[in-house]
Amino acid sequence: MSFKEYADYDALGLAELINKGEVTPKELLAEAIKRRDRVNPKINAVIRNMDEQAFANLDHLPKGGPFYGVPFLLKDFCAAYKGVPLTNGSRAFKDYIPDYDCELVKRFKAAGLVTFGKTNTPEFAIVGATEPSLHGKTCNPWNLERTAGGSSGGSGAAVAAGIVPMASGGDGGGSLRIPAACGGLVGFKTTRGRIPHGPDHGDPWYGQVQDGVVSRSVRDSAAMLDALRGVDLGAPYAEPPLQQSLLSACRQAPKKLRIAFSEAPLMRGGSLHPEAIKGLRDSVKLLEELGHELVEDAPVFNTNHLVEGYLMRIATSVGGEITLSEATLGRKIKHAELEPETWMLAQLGRSFSAADFDVAHRRLYTQSRLFERFMQNYDVFLTPTLSGPAVEHGYFKSKGIEKLLSPIASRFALGKLSANSSTLQRLANQAFEWVSSTMVFNITGNPSVSLPLHWSSDRLPVGMMFTGRFGEDDTLFSLAGQLEQAKPWWQQRAPVFADE
Repeated sequence: MSFKEYADYDALGLAELINKGEVTPKELLAEAIKRRDRVNPKINAVIRNMDEQAFANLDHLPKGGPFYGVPFLLKDFCAAYKGVPLTNGSRAFKDYIPDYDCELVKRFKAAGLVTFGKTNTPEFAIVGATEPSLHGKTCNPWNLERTAGGSSGGSGAAVAAGIVPMASGGDGGGSLRIPAACGGLVGFKTTRGRIPHGPDHGDPWYGQVQDGVVSRSVRDSAAMLDALRGVDLGAPYAEPPLQQSLLSACRQAPKKLRIAFSEAPLMRGGSLHPEAIKGLRDSVKLLEELGHELVEDAPVFNTNHLVEGYLMRIATSVGGEITLSEATLGRKIKHAELEPETWMLAQLGRSFSAADFDVAHRRLYTQSRLFERFMQNYDVFLTPTLSGPAVEHGYFKSKGIEKLLSPIASRFALGKLSANSSTLQRLANQAFEWVSSTMVFNITGNPSVSLPLHWSSDRLPVGMMFTGRFGEDDTLFSLAGQLEQAKPWWQQRAPVFADE
């Protein structure tokens, strides 16, 4: 094999080459490191190298895993890897080294993956862009002036630039689907309860977070989630049953599906970017050509309740994260060790009452039931993943949740704002201007995937988001596999790519 062909294979394809004896894990690892060193100075996707440890681990790889010997990168948030610093994108954690493997890392290792580095993430994975003070910004390989998304932006950029075919991430408000949409990749968020969070977490962000991977192929995401799925000891949720493996599902064409679609953002009013609308309409046409029934329809959410509840959950989680982090680190975290936005959100999370928080929770559950009732008429719901192509660096510093809430964080409880619907509407229109829909399905817990089905006139990826009924991840994978065959994206290469 010529290593120039490395990027022509997905992770399962590389594993097959190893199984056939056409290449060794050591050769693949050396190639991945070479490719990282070639492009990472331009994109800043990998913030910690683990080369020596990776080579040493080659002699101890478990046999039989679906990804035996395949190079891999691990998002540097919550994924404890014994003996390797875990910074969570925060200066407060810059010297923290866990002495254990979390359950997710154990399953990555059992799948045969060779982890040789960790990828960049915003502080505590809060926002949809990756530019932490600790490690600096990650650039989008499609346009270095644009964000790679977040919070799994380092992983997304590494895959889009051809360093690895697949890298880890987590999705609490879109953090797999956002970088997938920005990078022309597959980002699949599973149904709540499929993926383990132990031993330190049970339902991060109140059940909104599901871990997984960003990948170039549908089948890699399916096979990886098959390897990861299944609750761990003490998990608060049961895993919903599946009729078949996800890998099997993506290899089978789906039945004729009834698919609802909408051009409207879900977390705010207003409209979407013309490129998002064009991508959606082209996708609708493609789906009709494949024999599916398309209906323009959307659930009627209470946007105020979605916005209030989501922001309260995030703020509360950040406040709790800092308190528990102090216990982990064995010391108080100084204000100066945190980014201003993080500190502000933590203060906000401590400002409202438990009763206010409970009311917000109940209202979110009502919205979840509303969506599932809507989905009884459909198999899949389709929207653009984001409001438009990747935004420029600094977007969240000037237009995000943080700037809008910072003047009021120290003086008001968010619950008191709920009485002023115009304030909440303004908050929704600005805070969710670009990331306008993904977090709805973190709230509901439904499976949701971003697929790279459109490129803008200036060659930026524009993802389309498909969401299924609760527990029906296999239906989404069947559809994703069909779309990958009908409109392949493998020939697309970012301007910054490790082959060049």
